[in-house]
Amino acid sequence: MNKSDTFKILFFGDVVGRPGRFALRDLLAKKIQSGEISKENTFVIVNVENASHGFGLTEKNYNDISDYGADCMTSGNHIWDKKDIFEYIERAPKLVRPLNYPKTAPGKGSRIFEMPNGTKVGVINILGRVFMGNGTDSYWTMIEDEVKRIKEVTPVVLIDFHAEATAEKICFARYCSTLGVSAFFGTHTHIQTADERIMNNMGYITDVGFCGSFESVIGMDYNTSYNRFTTVAQERYDVAGGDLIQINAAELEIDKTNGHTVDIKRISIIQDKKDKGNEN
Repeated sequence: MNKSDTFKILFFGDVVGRPGRFALRDLLAKKIQSGEISKENTFVIVNVENASHGFGLTEKNYNDISDYGADCMTSGNHIWDKKDIFEYIERAPKLVRPLNYPKTAPGKGSRIFEMPNGTKVGVINILGRVFMGNGTDSYWTMIEDEVKRIKEVTPVVLIDFHAEATAEKICFARYCSTLGVSAFFGTHTHIQTADERIMNNMGYITDVGFCGSFESVIGMDYNTSYNRFTTVAQERYDVAGGDLIQINAAELEIDKTNGHTVDIKRISIIQDKKDKGNEN
């Protein structure tokens, strides 16, 4: 296949607080400076629902992450946690909230983006229902029509499925692969799974993981997590600190002519803030 027929998708798992934002900032700056990624041929997606002190997304952080190089920001069940979201979401063209929130909810559940090279990329955000307790609408009744709508414009359709249960993710992904979806990224658990593969021409991973403090409980401080589990007191979670940070992402190569994934790999980096250490 001619390389001119393909482009890259770089999808970053849930960014948690300042450690995650700064890790994202530094990695993107490094890859852009080295020429490893370019705006002409790389589409960058970041899940941002935990980006502002672990809960939600402020307008300032939205603008910062956009400046770092994100082309699209997806979200999930914490999207409404910062109240200024209601003030700016309608003028945030890179932000996507879950499609299966009620139609009266502000924002958009899918968007079509155009890269500088003219390639159009459709992105859909969906919120899972198993163990989530969120009262969202059934995505099974809406996803086929939404994929068809996007495919009238572009063959490239990406889904961020923000869900807890692995079985729910795998089952929904298999169904989406029959609809001609290009890639399916699981998010929410903050634990990267080692099951990346191409499923019926669709790139798939059950969970991309997260970006944030490595010495943590899925990005949050150990002591507050311990206290919640052992006392059942609803102590507020706090974002973890520490010298070690992790970056979890998935990199895909997509055929722009038919939307098929031709390659997928996991990215897992653990590094010291002081020396920007090892990539695994």
